[in-house]
Amino acid sequence: MENPKQELILVVDDHPANLKLLFSFLKSSGFKVLVAENGESAIEKLNEVSPNLILLDIMMPGIDGFETCRRLKASVATKDIPVIFMTALTDNINKIKGLSIGAVDYITKPFQQEEVLARVKLHLKLRSLTKTLEAQNQLLKQEIAARISAETELQKLTQELEQRVAERTSELTDAMQDLQKTQIQLLQREEKLGRFAFQDSLTDLPNRAWFMNRLAQAIQTARERQDYLYAVLFIDLDRFKVVNDSLGHLLGDELLKSVSRKLQACLRHTDTVARFGGDEFVILLSDIKDISEATKIADRIQKELKQPFQLNDYKVFTEVSIGIILSSTGYDRPEDALRDADAAMYRAKAKGKGRYEVFDPTMQTLAMARLQLENDLRRAIDLLPCSSTASASQEFCLYYQPIVCLSTGKLSGFEALLRWDHPSLGLISPDRFIPIAEETRLIDDLGWWVLQEACRQLKIWQEQFPQKPPLAINVNFSAVQIKQVDLLHRIEEILREAAIPITSLKLEITESCILETLDWEEKTLKQLKALGINLCIDDFGTGYSSLSRLHEFPIDTLKIDRSFVSRIASDKDDTQIVQTIVTLARSRGMDIVAEGIETLFQLQKLQELGCDFGQGYFISMPVDKETATELLAREQILQAVLQKETRA
Repeated sequence: MENPKQELILVVDDHPANLKLLFSFLKSSGFKVLVAENGESAIEKLNEVSPNLILLDIMMPGIDGFETCRRLKASVATKDIPVIFMTALTDNINKIKGLSIGAVDYITKPFQQEEVLARVKLHLKLRSLTKTLEAQNQLLKQEIAARISAETELQKLTQELEQRVAERTSELTDAMQDLQKTQIQLLQREEKLGRFAFQDSLTDLPNRAWFMNRLAQAIQTARERQDYLYAVLFIDLDRFKVVNDSLGHLLGDELLKSVSRKLQACLRHTDTVARFGGDEFVILLSDIKDISEATKIADRIQKELKQPFQLNDYKVFTEVSIGIILSSTGYDRPEDALRDADAAMYRAKAKGKGRYEVFDPTMQTLAMARLQLENDLRRAIDLLPCSSTASASQEFCLYYQPIVCLSTGKLSGFEALLRWDHPSLGLISPDRFIPIAEETRLIDDLGWWVLQEACRQLKIWQEQFPQKPPLAINVNFSAVQIKQVDLLHRIEEILREAAIPITSLKLEITESCILETLDWEEKTLKQLKALGINLCIDDFGTGYSSLSRLHEFPIDTLKIDRSFVSRIASDKDDTQIVQTIVTLARSRGMDIVAEGIETLFQLQKLQELGCDFGQGYFISMPVDKETATELLAREQILQAVLQKETRA
């Protein structure tokens, strides 16, 4: 349906395609349309016609849109014609410039027809209202002038009417100024939102979206330049979850901000670091010569982050695991580069954390295998029974390795050892799946099942074989489990359900766990000791720095690491270390257990050194509960082993 007023619109654009598009669209929308291909042509046409509105392109040959607009606003004949800029410029400075020289609005290319029509109609309506108001004002002024000459007595009324006209005109002017101000504010808000879209709000580092764009540019540059190399470093904080859980998220956030500052300080000005979320950071090293530049920066980062962070009253230690990829591997997509860097980072974690690994293709295979093992682990844990009744499909079970008194030869207890009988892979070593369980926190459910099952079995044995002191059970506890909030309550509940003496339970904690213990974790260990639970340091001797802290913890037993026991026959220094540990334990009233006894010579040497207890393949391998029950029936397990050795 045609517009009865047939408003005339002048379209000024140096692109014929744009002119054609706008001409057709506006014509079909009921407007008369006049076109000009440049600013000079537009000014000439305006000498002959007076359009209702001008759509003016900014970037044109000759005089550009800005200059054209200035000339139009300087002319009495054209200054009141609304001008809407059309531009492909995205920077807000140019848009604000256009509004400041008299334009009423702007339209961004490429055009959206709905937007063009809405803005055109809006400003035609505003111009119509303005012209109507001006016409009314003019008529009022004429009427007032006539009445002043004819009726002096109406002068007061005339003044009031003039004041009303002035106020209405001022209101319209203010409204137009407010509209322009609002448009400028919208542009500034768009700029601010764009900045937030690519910035991490916590650390002010670039975020994932920004980094992916930057990495895509690096990949493109590598395609175009054969001499261009880049590297990606995928960084993950070791033990960040421990800090977050123990000290709270606020201090965890402070740690992340401190880490981000240190990472930036380790880089060149051409390098980029971004935060991907959580405790993951990614670095892009641009235009490097070879992999050694990347490894030097990785060394620098790890050295810097080994220094303690002071967070309020806490001194926090952390390290990072770093995965590195080099662009010479050949990448077409940023996602592939990050996938391989992530795989290398997980390889670094698997090798002990606090280190870096450079990607090679075998890591991807290992990463996929690890992911599959994690999925299988989740499935196997889901099969664990809620009660003590075993399920036919259950894949986990406990084996028990005897711990023997070396002076009497009698069996004093067992160490409960977890075994996973995978349906297709067979028995999987705990060394493979326990680190995964700890990292994913699956160890929580798995660890409680181990403790519950070990205590349940111990109750059965104590009833079958009453002895003084009662038979004990050793259960390994990881650093992750010690940090559980409801630790004390759950242990008390399990002991109460099993109905065994509290002193029959010994919790084994690795020496490395003791070294990393925070103040509140030390308090937890003391609370466990107060309950009557015996605490044992496993693998003692591998972290010599723990000797200085040994007096801080309520430890009952030290277990000499098997690495020292295995070298007793060949290395006098290691024998001396064992003697030192025994002497240390004696001075603090602790029991001593030697792990990994594999020969008669080692057994006899440990007896000479005054070691209290021992375990190892020479005495017995870990066995199932049925075989363990048979061992309990023997009066002298060590004597039986020695007799067997003599016959052999």
